[in-house]
Amino acid sequence: QVQLVESGGGLVQAGGSLRLSCVASGSIFSINDMGWYRQAPGKQRELVATISSGGRTNYADSVKGRFTISRDNTKNTVSLQMNNLKPEDTAVYYCNARIFNFVSRKQDDYWGQGTQVTVSS
Repeated sequence: QVQLVESGGGLVQAGGSLRLSCVASGSIFSINDMGWYRQAPGKQRELVATISSGGRTNYADSVKGRFTISRDNTKNTVSLQMNNLKPEDTAVYYCNARIFNFVSRKQDDYWGQGTQVTVSS
């Protein structure tokens, strides 16, 4: 069993900051890419940022320069520092990780339960 648990969401005013964290646990042999996605009401889930096991990052154009993704491979964690938040950043944010599960002996995408981020204008 593999679990991803997020924390750090909440309500913030426009221009403020929040930091999301996600920890992976369970039958983990190795973790490849980790990332954050978000889904606003009535919209499809979209990529926010990803980071490879080697630290290579990728960001959605809408968050470049404002958000920073990082990971700690020793703790199986990934974080998202969100600065200069805008009302359009309001969404449920989901942690994602591509994990090789040593019980199933295969690599799969795993998701957290989601954490709400609300930015007021």
